[in-house]
Amino acid sequence: MKNFFKSTSIQLLFLVLFLLPASIAYASGGGEGGHDGKKWIEFFWKTLDFVVLVGFLYWMLAAKIKEFFVGRRQDIKDSLEKAARQKNEAEAKFREYSEKIDKASAEIDGIFEMIKAQGVVEKQKIIADAEKVAKKIKEDSHLRTEQELKKASDQLRAEAVRLSVQMAEEILRRNITVHDHETIVREYMEKAVNKN
Repeated sequence: MKNFFKSTSIQLLFLVLFLLPASIAYASGGGEGGHDGKKWIEFFWKTLDFVVLVGFLYWMLAAKIKEFFVGRRQDIKDSLEKAARQKNEAEAKFREYSEKIDKASAEIDGIFEMIKAQGVVEKQKIIADAEKVAKKIKEDSHLRTEQELKKASDQLRAEAVRLSVQMAEEILRRNITVHDHETIVREYMEKAVNKN
């Protein structure tokens, strides 16, 4: 920034030094009636006034302009540094979140494999339990079938005995007369009396 102001002041100095002799030389040249000479002197004074005004403005505003540009330069520098810091922070956050996502993905994969393994174990356990239940049901049904068969067999025997007794009674009723009946009763009584 210093170089900018130095080069500007040098340029103004060269402008004054170039215009001053040129305007004096032109003004002192032989004029036609002196009318052009007045114009050149007037031009010289206007140029001098302009140069003095520019110099005064430079003297008054140079520090503020310099301060503005230096301040602006510092603001730009601070903004760039802040942007670089924010970029670095964002990249660090990105790496951190990327690592977290990778870690979470690995954990999810591990959980998935664990669930899958537990599912296989649970499936095998369910199958084993189902086989036990099926075996028990089969044994129970076999036992019940045997019990039902025994019960049916007992009922059939009881029914057969009942029917046999009924048939025997029928046969006896038809074949035994009153006289046979009295004889059987008398024999039974005699046996009972003899035993006691």
